[in-house]
Amino acid sequence: MSAPYVRGPAMAEQVPLWHHYLLAIQSREAPRVQDYQQAENVLLTVLEQVHALDPRFLVDYSRDVQAFQFALRSSEDPLDVEVPLRVDTRDLLIEETEATKPGDGPALCRLGVPKEAAGLERWMTDDIFSASAEDNDKCCGHIAPSKVLCVLKDLLVAAIVHCRHHSLIPPGSLNAASLKEGQLRLSLLVSSGWRKIHFNVVPVVRRKHKIPVLEGAHLTPGFPKIALRKIASHGVDLVPSSNQHWRTSTGYLLSQLLGALGSLPGHRLDSLSVLDRVNLESWRGGGQNPGLTFDHLKTALLWASALFPAPEDWAELQGAVYRLLVVLLCCLATRNLPHFLHPEHNLLQNSELDLGDIYQRVEHFASQPEASLLIHVTHLGRTRPPRIDNGVKALLQLPASDPTYWTTAYFDVLLDKFQVFNIQDKDRITAMQSIFQKTKTLDGERN
Repeated sequence: MSAPYVRGPAMAEQVPLWHHYLLAIQSREAPRVQDYQQAENVLLTVLEQVHALDPRFLVDYSRDVQAFQFALRSSEDPLDVEVPLRVDTRDLLIEETEATKPGDGPALCRLGVPKEAAGLERWMTDDIFSASAEDNDKCCGHIAPSKVLCVLKDLLVAAIVHCRHHSLIPPGSLNAASLKEGQLRLSLLVSSGWRKIHFNVVPVVRRKHKIPVLEGAHLTPGFPKIALRKIASHGVDLVPSSNQHWRTSTGYLLSQLLGALGSLPGHRLDSLSVLDRVNLESWRGGGQNPGLTFDHLKTALLWASALFPAPEDWAELQGAVYRLLVVLLCCLATRNLPHFLHPEHNLLQNSELDLGDIYQRVEHFASQPEASLLIHVTHLGRTRPPRIDNGVKALLQLPASDPTYWTTAYFDVLLDKFQVFNIQDKDRITAMQSIFQKTKTLDGERN
């Protein structure tokens, strides 16, 4: 294997281009946050009226992670707003349902109400409760997510009418026309200035339940230990999955993990902002084509942060972007983006995306990123030759057949292929060279 790539004058010339692109993104953060906060104020006002109409639905003021994520993004993917139910899962019967096959996704369950349960009368009314037809000594029925959603939808409509009538929200700021029957989340478009922000209102049930992966030692080096303990103590939420079933949701935990990365030095979050913008403008044609979402890119960054825990991996903006890129390329090549907290669940499974086309776009950017970093024609410098050869796709396929390749050393080999491996740690160089020799042996066996 050749010596690790050393950044030379040609690469040094490109650094201002990356930073110029990032500064252009960051210049829009303040107005985006202001737009989000105005839209959120409108929505919270409506949800306060929902609570006044039906105290079973609470207003959650404690979660500011969405504004933080909205500032990082250029894309306009919908944002989830959770409406907690005023019920303690310790008083309910959690009936777990086994997945039909491995990798089907988050676990499903039903929320049963115990017979002769004290204090749960409000959860046994016909509007949200389905009596059990089974002969069960413990359970008298279940809280049906489809009914909860129907009640919440009617409450939202009534609350919007009330807030308009009493001038509690700006005229034209919110329209209930986007609310539809039969959905597992309730869609609302809120106008904020010239921008419309898409919210998905989701009823949630809080549940104190441990996440084994969060307590795993392999994550500790990549994230602040104190933050990990705090995040792990939250547990998971339950959200509607079907008419009768709820599923675990880790959206809040993942957002908190992303926030924890922001407390570390380096360009972790900057790399996410850069690729989200490139994804929107280059890979998705300005948002006109289906493709990767912010959540896909966020997951790739979380994995990259676990695989590259050393601060020096994130010290340089271009190198930070490529840490995220090599993980993303590997996932696209193998058609498997593991959920960060449930790695057996593939976020690309049944996505209906043209993963082959997306891979080609991402690989082209990784090989020659300069054109996609263009803000204005005067900013485009000399285009470099392609960074990779034709053999990189075969290398990216290795984790599909052997999961042991999902290691820092393997991704260091990929970084070296892209000429952005500038780590001087002798142990990492030795491990990378060992993996490279292993891949050469496999290539020889194929031939």
